[in-house]
Amino acid sequence: MMHSFLLTFLIFSPFIGLLFLLFIKKDKEKLIKWVGALSTLLPLSVAWLIYIQVKTGRAYDSFLQQYEWFRFGYTESPTDLFSIQYEVGIDGFSLLLLLLTTTISTLAAFGSFSIKSGLKGYYALFLLLEVGMLGVFVAQNLILFFIFFELTLIPMFFLIGKWGGFDREKAAYTFLLYNGIGSAILLVVIMTLFAKTGTSNIAFLTDLLANNELKIFTNQEKWGLFLGLLIAFAVKLPVFPLHTWMVRVHVQAPPSIVMLHAGILLKIGAFGLIRFGIGMFPREFSSLSMLIVILGIINLLYGAFLAWRQDDLRKVLAYSSVSHMGIVLMGLGALNHAGVQGAIFQVISHGFISALLFFLVNALLERFNTSMISKLGGLANTAPILSGVLLTGAMASLGLPGLSGFISEFMTFLGVFNTFPWLGALGTLGIIMTAVYMLKAVLNMTFGKQSEHHVSKHDLYKGEIAIVSLFLLFILLIGVYPDVLTNMIEPSLQMIVEGLGGE
Repeated sequence: MMHSFLLTFLIFSPFIGLLFLLFIKKDKEKLIKWVGALSTLLPLSVAWLIYIQVKTGRAYDSFLQQYEWFRFGYTESPTDLFSIQYEVGIDGFSLLLLLLTTTISTLAAFGSFSIKSGLKGYYALFLLLEVGMLGVFVAQNLILFFIFFELTLIPMFFLIGKWGGFDREKAAYTFLLYNGIGSAILLVVIMTLFAKTGTSNIAFLTDLLANNELKIFTNQEKWGLFLGLLIAFAVKLPVFPLHTWMVRVHVQAPPSIVMLHAGILLKIGAFGLIRFGIGMFPREFSSLSMLIVILGIINLLYGAFLAWRQDDLRKVLAYSSVSHMGIVLMGLGALNHAGVQGAIFQVISHGFISALLFFLVNALLERFNTSMISKLGGLANTAPILSGVLLTGAMASLGLPGLSGFISEFMTFLGVFNTFPWLGALGTLGIIMTAVYMLKAVLNMTFGKQSEHHVSKHDLYKGEIAIVSLFLLFILLIGVYPDVLTNMIEPSLQMIVEGLGGE
């Protein structure tokens, strides 16, 4: 069955730019930067074309592409199991993540103009990483998902290890170790499912696991598979205490790559928990709902407290990501419409906010060669535009009404208070702490004692203003008109909540 090549073209379109890069000499640095950055416009255009087609009435099913990839055995019956299909498709949730991925990738590619060496290799790995990220969100079977999932690890390892900061190699190997363990656990789960059922199709597996009459798996086996998925995606999200690798990556990787990591790659963990954890094992997930909310609160409070203690803006934002991913867990654990909707909104909102803030970190490093808060006082005097955008990003992060962070946090806590009111009350401390550490960091930088070496530094350039304006547009749009997301995710959201037995 084959309906459309559009998704396949979207996934592999970055390879077109990668091929162009192969024929450019290494010393043509300006040309490499422009070819690398402009190459991200093709997948961006295709993703928004798909969005426009959906908004004008095209059904999600019409984007499905499926054909046999390879099979085990030589029987001719098309109904035989143990065959692996190439299957790609979308729903509202995955389309949102495609738009997030392509938009942030393009903005991060232009933000990478500050990279000074190895540009050809950098942009080649950047485009390869984008292929992996796009593939993860459209794969319709677990084996294809795993291949794209692994494809994101390889370029990230080299991008951190070669273009990162002083302790980049340790950060790269820590990234590889933690994510490698998570991948190994995920592979065991996928292979067990495939061996026992003969299929890796996500929709088919979801139906099989929901049918208690078939008795393919015992309750113990289901719990083992579910816990394996939970651990694998908890590493990626990340969930305390599996978070230390992520902090090192946020601090040591190039800020333009952290835009992708914080904005998109962490969201694969949330996507996996929603699509596979809840989708395939709703009963098991429901049984652990209180534990998941508690883990979310631990993430929220622990990340917020450590963010408050930092003097390096990159560490503040790293622990802030740990804290904000706790809100995703809390929303999912609420087991109701408001909570799960808030979790999905948080995935999208935090993607834009974190990418914006790390773009500003990149601007600070270019101008002042530091991200230490104590050394960046008085920015409002010398770089008022940068300071204003930084303050706006902080306001979005702490949940100011009218910006995207408020909508996601409000819906999440609405869901949690409905299910576990005492845990919701405890979680509100994290919201207060978020305001404390964000305002402490930003106000010390913008209105603190001015450093002498700031006086001659330039404010944001026109190109940088254009990039931050796009980020602010999305953050403001979601905050003012949240239905722009709600209308897309409602069918998927309804299926998730019904599977959980919620309302």
